[in-house]
Amino acid sequence: MSRWTVLLPQPVAAKALELLRRQSDLEVIVLSPEEKERVFAFLPRAHALLVRSGFKVTKEVIDQAVHLQVICRVGVGLDNIDVEHAKKKGIAVYNVPGGNATSVAEHTLTFIFALAKDLFWYDRRVREGDWGSRHSYRALELSGKTLGLVGFGAIGQEVARLGLALGMRVLFFDPFVPCDVLPGAEKVANLCDLLAQSDFVSLHVPLSETTWHLIGREELRHMKSEAFLINVARGAVVDEEALYEALKEGWIRGAALDVFSEEPPPKDHPLFSLPNVILTPHVAGLTKESTERVAVQAAERVIEFFRKLRGECCGESKN
Repeated sequence: MSRWTVLLPQPVAAKALELLRRQSDLEVIVLSPEEKERVFAFLPRAHALLVRSGFKVTKEVIDQAVHLQVICRVGVGLDNIDVEHAKKKGIAVYNVPGGNATSVAEHTLTFIFALAKDLFWYDRRVREGDWGSRHSYRALELSGKTLGLVGFGAIGQEVARLGLALGMRVLFFDPFVPCDVLPGAEKVANLCDLLAQSDFVSLHVPLSETTWHLIGREELRHMKSEAFLINVARGAVVDEEALYEALKEGWIRGAALDVFSEEPPPKDHPLFSLPNVILTPHVAGLTKESTERVAVQAAERVIEFFRKLRGECCGESKN
């Protein structure tokens, strides 16, 4: 094999593309948003796929890419990739966990501040000329409040550090993380305990069979009536119908969502009609810094994959 072809169905940061194009043994094909429908024409040439969240690597895509050897997700999570089918075909699958942890954690904290201070409610009152609303005393202090984190990987731990710095009590529920992983954060035995104790519940788990609708009616009923729910993980982790009911009927005080079960959500989504929910379009990890960082890390993974493959093909030492 003289050259391998790396196919990008969507553009990524220029620094990552430059890194790939500097490799003499790689041919890099990048499709623009206008060309995305042409991806199937290029799949038979691809040895590597470098994809963002907007491109679904389905069974059909994998079967069309007859020379495919590696798939790398530019970001966290693999829910847009048919990982099982890829593995059956002997295709390596990677992502870059932690690359956008700071950005997602800061977005989470922004949600927490906006909910606690009721910023959007006050903004609407000022625009309507209701200056007297300043005496409604809706805002809360974060110091002394309890922050519950469901999932305690790189992002959850970064949110915890920010919460602890604000004087919050931080709880976490994650069966796969030891209790002493972060000084100051307290591990709880089960999800219901965390929900019942927390003033803010923030979700940081991948989407899987076990986390689908992890937060439903029963879980929302366990939360305090003055508590807030934040989801920057994956939309389907929350039962959106149940959340709508909880927000409308006052089971909880408010919510903030960066992700939805269907993206983009339909224009008539029930949550759009509620004043006590803040919505952003899956941008928690999309800062200038993190977008470049994860793209470069993904490019480096692909380069390293083919470097090792060339070494194996040429009988070079792995040391």
